[in-house]
Amino acid sequence: MASREDLVSMAKLAEQAERPDEMIEYVKKVMEIVVSKNELPTEEERNLLSVAYKNLVGLRRASFKSLGAVEAKTPDDHLKKLAKAYKERIFQDLCQKCREVLHLLEEQLIPLSRENVDSKVFFLKMKGDYYRYMAEPSIDSNRDRKAHIKTSQEAYESAWTACEVLPSTHPAKLGLALNYSVFHYEILEDKNRACNIAKAAFDEALSELDNAKGDSYKDATLIMQLLRDNLVLWTEQNEGIEQHS
Repeated sequence: MASREDLVSMAKLAEQAERPDEMIEYVKKVMEIVVSKNELPTEEERNLLSVAYKNLVGLRRASFKSLGAVEAKTPDDHLKKLAKAYKERIFQDLCQKCREVLHLLEEQLIPLSRENVDSKVFFLKMKGDYYRYMAEPSIDSNRDRKAHIKTSQEAYESAWTACEVLPSTHPAKLGLALNYSVFHYEILEDKNRACNIAKAAFDEALSELDNAKGDSYKDATLIMQLLRDNLVLWTEQNEGIEQHS
């Protein structure tokens, strides 16, 4: 069996080679070793876990949206029917991948992270993310959508409470604010709350940015830019709605 270090290296090579399915397999083997030792993954290992599943699920989310556009725009009823059926297959595949990582999070990684705030926030945010991804499609077959929304919100709220002790420039705290605000905007359709979360996180991080060093500074500024981009987009959209109402 390959060593933990070699599996990490292979996961990074698979990412660079753009082979997400193989990257996942290497990362899963790393997690098996970590959990068998009753340890938490290192920051590098957990980031690989996050990237691996984000790439896999992201492809399926993009495919679902693309087929949704085809279904909505085509005047061809037969093509519309085919697109709808194909979209359903992709949705089921997406849910399977989400459940796979959620099992790892809920059964192993979140319980292991009880005493580590950084990891706890990171993994609870991931839990919120993957339930959110399953809640995104508003289609008849998504019968568990309301339950997914509820569980996603609970995970985000638990992470939000836990992250209070972290510095405002901490990447896990900023990443949570980014995704939690998106959840409010896109899933709950609470535009004001989404903007308030994003703006507060951005302003608080900006006021303490001089205290961030090295990679933490780089990561913080990257996420802050994403928060700002969302705020600009959401503000413009809200103004457009008000002008047309």
